[in-house]
Amino acid sequence: MRIVVVDDNAMNITVVHEMLKRAGYQDVRAASSAMELFGMLGLDERGDEMPGSGGADPGIDLILLDMMMPRIDGIAACRVIQRHERLRDIPIIIVTAWGDSKKLAEALDAGASDYVTKPINRIELLARIRSALRLKQEKDWRKERDSRLREELRLARSVQAAVLPSPVEEERISIDAVYQPSEELSGDLYAWHRIGEDRYGVAVIDAMGHGISSSLVCMFIASLLKDAMLKLAEPELVIREMNRRALQLKFDDQLIQYYFTAIYMVVDVGKGSVEYVNAGHPPGLLLREGRQAGLLSGGSAAIGLFEDIAIEKQTMDIHPGDRLVLMTDGLLEAVDGPEENRFATMLDRLGEDVLRFPEAWQSAFFEEIRPERPDDRCLVWITVK
Repeated sequence: MRIVVVDDNAMNITVVHEMLKRAGYQDVRAASSAMELFGMLGLDERGDEMPGSGGADPGIDLILLDMMMPRIDGIAACRVIQRHERLRDIPIIIVTAWGDSKKLAEALDAGASDYVTKPINRIELLARIRSALRLKQEKDWRKERDSRLREELRLARSVQAAVLPSPVEEERISIDAVYQPSEELSGDLYAWHRIGEDRYGVAVIDAMGHGISSSLVCMFIASLLKDAMLKLAEPELVIREMNRRALQLKFDDQLIQYYFTAIYMVVDVGKGSVEYVNAGHPPGLLLREGRQAGLLSGGSAAIGLFEDIAIEKQTMDIHPGDRLVLMTDGLLEAVDGPEENRFATMLDRLGEDVLRFPEAWQSAFFEEIRPERPDDRCLVWITVK
């Protein structure tokens, strides 16, 4: 444990140093002014970061800081230290001869974690030091744990992104997507696979919730979706199989039941048709010559809620030049206005750029900044050439 004693009176430093040494604290440093303390912390005399010191751990576990010092007093020194994120967790115990409650409150507001008064009572000082060091150890442990968690989240996000399909660009069809997670991990998922000479299976899924839990559900879905699409192909069969597998998820808390919405379609550019099932998902759009030509809605309840669900397949004709647009509800929530009018509002906002994918859509719905955390946003578009 490294403790720094800051006081402009050399005798006071000697007395405190001896107390700490007898209590078993061997690594005790002294500073005769706030400026000298700043140097130990990697700051210049103005309290700014010195070149090369940004982000470095000063290796100090506790500061005993005299309140009354020339040039920069203890309260001003606390304020400087609090300006730097890397230094904020160092506990500071103010040492003062004053009994002024306003000054003590000012010191605590400036960032001090505790105080002792002069003449210093050895038992009181050591008790406050032990308390401050326990708090410092707890904070250090939490920071290390949070750092590991962030690393694991970044790895999980990379794994999650790796299962997403690459764009399709062929003679008669193109498929692409853009998505924006609200957190490190997303509860949205999209997938497509070629399931025949002229046929593609395309799915967009939105799991309940956000973060780790919903992303794990998405990874579970991704692990079985490919097999279901390639082996079963037909929309009714794929949705029924997804529902069966989703109900196999078991949780210790019986009140928790994860479910997800989905839209799954088979696009047949040879026949010029789309067959799909919408399982509680926001409708997709069929755009023709830049205008809405149809909504891809209805079909079944959300997946994972009920053992037996009624599933109804829908069919639409498609023509060269048509665009199919699929999305999750996070994209619709980016559109202001009544829910029943959001598709019209969305197309009005895009205007003549409605068919300019992805630039116009990204600019309109993915780049805005709101004070509240948005939902995951996912957009998939299919162009029939």
